[in-house]
Amino acid sequence: MTAEGKMKAFVGPVIHSLSASELEILPSALLVVGPKGGIAHFVKDCPWSEVSTILASLHLPAHLVEILPLKPGEFLIPGFVDTHNHAPQWAQRGLGQGMHILDWLDKITFPNEARFSDPGYARCVYSSCIDGMLRQGITTASYYGSLHGEATKILADLCLDKGQRAFVGKCNMSRNSPAYYCDASPDESLEVTEECIAHIRAIDPDGRLVKHVLTPRFAISCHPEVLEGLGQIAKRHPDLPIQTHFNEADQEMKATMELFPQFTNEADLYEHYGLLGRRSILAHCCHMTDYEMQRLKALDCGVAHCPISNMTVGGGFMAAPIREFMRRGIKVGLGTDSGGGFSSSILDTMRQAMIASYAREVASQGRDKGLTIAEAFFLGTLGGAQVCCLEDKIGNFQVDKEFDALVISLDGRGDDPGVMTVAEDEDGLGTIFEKFVMTGDDRNISKVFVQGLLAKGGDGA
Repeated sequence: MTAEGKMKAFVGPVIHSLSASELEILPSALLVVGPKGGIAHFVKDCPWSEVSTILASLHLPAHLVEILPLKPGEFLIPGFVDTHNHAPQWAQRGLGQGMHILDWLDKITFPNEARFSDPGYARCVYSSCIDGMLRQGITTASYYGSLHGEATKILADLCLDKGQRAFVGKCNMSRNSPAYYCDASPDESLEVTEECIAHIRAIDPDGRLVKHVLTPRFAISCHPEVLEGLGQIAKRHPDLPIQTHFNEADQEMKATMELFPQFTNEADLYEHYGLLGRRSILAHCCHMTDYEMQRLKALDCGVAHCPISNMTVGGGFMAAPIREFMRRGIKVGLGTDSGGGFSSSILDTMRQAMIASYAREVASQGRDKGLTIAEAFFLGTLGGAQVCCLEDKIGNFQVDKEFDALVISLDGRGDDPGVMTVAEDEDGLGTIFEKFVMTGDDRNISKVFVQGLLAKGGDGA
């Protein structure tokens, strides 16, 4: 949107996923974005010489449309979706690589997250986090906050102020956590959760940009009363998403079953407490039984695949069965997992997802084929939108969806071209796209739009 409320008409190459198996590459398209940030028209074949004629045929007078031609070497893709991110871990990324998960939590993560009791510190780190995520083209993120209510409210406020679409959750952890970083009681854990829900509804009543996400860290850190209370909240507020860690590592799974001996698997545990359903985002899912996969499919849960952290923190090279999830029709997206890995880039996560899938192909003796570039891109865009139950709003370019988009530039941003593989004269759009996915970085993301508004770019940012 411009200040005058004009429509925007983007003209040039567009690339997006129609499904996991179908990547649409359009050398010259027309995307018209309405005054409220929705896609009003999408003409898939629109040579520059015919722009005026096509706009007229759409009954769009020239004075109502700002025409924005993409420059040579630029193309549009949908914004990236990060289905699993710990915002408080922004400042600890890269620390503790190779440690087992529970040791890493005790020695690295809990001391760091405890610092978010200071609202000033929270504001500083969260502001940097959101700016960094937008810079890397992440237009939608599902954030775990710390356990602190005030800090969680600050995170939600900043997402709204900076224009990032986000799920924001107060992290519930009432036991098996250090005394200095633990909810005071199960009741207090739930009360603060309710306060955060009310705050986010107050600042964004329709949930157009920011929503609360119910966030039991994992069953290990929650009294049964907390899990039960969160399930009751989910029942009263069926629009709220739910996120937790699920079958991440052997150490975590063993500890969970020792705490809840009445269950034999995590699927039954979380389902018992009313925390599995269409809006559930389950992080990792590295070690899955056939039964658990059946339950995830039947309940329409989503998986947040975090290949970087799965290979660097947790206790082993954990290649989640992504091909099997996709074969069964289970929703899958990508998560950077912030401090759990070494990168907050969805591009890096796409690449690591491919590497993990190649390892899985070898381990399965060829049964689980490795991911293609098109599939990895789907996971980072439309697949992530499906996991977040936002596929009717974002994830690709369709009329009536919202315009969350990235302008990709081969020349990089500003005076810094980056290190993306150079484009040669004979390269087609598909080849250029492949080079970007495999070698590009944030410097090649020149503009970021969320709901039609420029969130980053255009000013050297």
